[in-house]
Amino acid sequence: MLTVAYCRVSTEEQAAEGFSIEGQATKLRDYARILDLGEVVVIDDPGISGKNLERPGIERIREMIADGHVSHVLVWRLDRLSRNLGDLILLADEFGKANVGLVSLSENLDLTSAAGRMFYNILGTFAQFYREQLAENVTLGMDQARRQGIWVNRPPTGYDLVDGVLIPNGQADQVRRAFRLRGMGKSQAEVADATGIKRTTIHTILNNRAYLGEMRHKDQWLPSRHEPLITDEEWRAAHRGRTKGVKRGKDLLSGRVHCGMCGRRQSIMGNGKGQWHYRCRHHGDGCDQPARSNRGLLKAFVLALSLWGEEELRNAVRRDLEHRRQPGGARRRRAPGTAERLAELRRQREKLLALHYGGHISAEQFGEEQARITAEIEGHEAEALDLAKESAMIDDLSLQFEEVAAFLDEADLDTLWSAANDDERRVLVDELLEAITVYPDRLQVTIIGAPPLNIAFDEVGLKSSALAKTNKARPSGTDSKFVGVGGGT
Repeated sequence: MLTVAYCRVSTEEQAAEGFSIEGQATKLRDYARILDLGEVVVIDDPGISGKNLERPGIERIREMIADGHVSHVLVWRLDRLSRNLGDLILLADEFGKANVGLVSLSENLDLTSAAGRMFYNILGTFAQFYREQLAENVTLGMDQARRQGIWVNRPPTGYDLVDGVLIPNGQADQVRRAFRLRGMGKSQAEVADATGIKRTTIHTILNNRAYLGEMRHKDQWLPSRHEPLITDEEWRAAHRGRTKGVKRGKDLLSGRVHCGMCGRRQSIMGNGKGQWHYRCRHHGDGCDQPARSNRGLLKAFVLALSLWGEEELRNAVRRDLEHRRQPGGARRRRAPGTAERLAELRRQREKLLALHYGGHISAEQFGEEQARITAEIEGHEAEALDLAKESAMIDDLSLQFEEVAAFLDEADLDTLWSAANDDERRVLVDELLEAITVYPDRLQVTIIGAPPLNIAFDEVGLKSSALAKTNKARPSGTDSKFVGVGGGT
């Protein structure tokens, strides 16, 4: 039978308290010699925390005990075994069942008595308290460091960590180039090939706001002291026009073409002759929407941009927005006197409460009337909230529309589009196009910040389908190019 001397020290403990593995082993051998415990086998776990039992040394000791090879386990101090009270109780139970003596040199433990077992549990409680307190202190220290802009994690690609501050290194230019290429519409694989950075690392780089000069603290990104590698515009460009979880194709309109019949996103496919079409993913499976040429759809986008250059159409949008702001707007006509009615209902509820407490009506009558009044109040409050949201939406849309109109005034889009290469055109699509929705009888193009526009098929070289004559469920609005705010015509 063997006597096992178990020694453990974490890096922090050795630096702070000098608990070296060699020092513990020497003292335990001397103690075993004094007690004549026989041959001593030293098993250690250097640089490992005692927060749990997932340690090679502990696992080996438990295996030796299970095989019946151990008579005693010696430790310098109880918290060398574990700083978790539950784990200490588990080990004491295992040692007791196997008739293995546990000796703590510093604490002079004897687990054969009730007093010794009680003292064992008390020491275990303090060991766990120390571990949890240490974890809290480390967390507080890291939080404080982050608030001061000190980087406490591994430096991201493109930076070195010097005295708690990130300093750009030789890979900084590769990181900048990765963001520029992604902003030009290159795939992550293409960015990886061009920069020489692994594809998995490229994904991490492109989603790390540290390159904007920020630092993550819990679930927030806060300003940091280090130098940013990219601008806000380069960050937006790298993430522009991408739907999370949806793989982006090489076609300029990929991810932006939707079926107006079933609402699903359309996929692009070739016909083997160099021609490409967008087709509903559920074609032949509940949706009869025919495929449409990607060239025709792209022409619809360019046409929509040119139409928004017409002052008459812009003024129609402004009139529609202003109409919806007025007290006589459609929603407001549906809810006349909402505020007055709410005040009256609240007065009725107060009177009802007074009648109930005065004993003038029964509890049943009070409950029924109270439920009716409350339901009506909640209905009016919901209506008022919807009106407020609609008003805010109209204000936002007005601001966005004027920004789009100003951009279109300054840009010669026909010349810009004709002179642009595919990468530059992708930037324009990402920046301006929200969606193209394909209906049986028309296309609906939505420029970001502007209401949708109806585009006839023949305006962009596409043929009308037979389905357009028989479809009864198509949205209204085919008589006008401008589709009103909120989806009306």
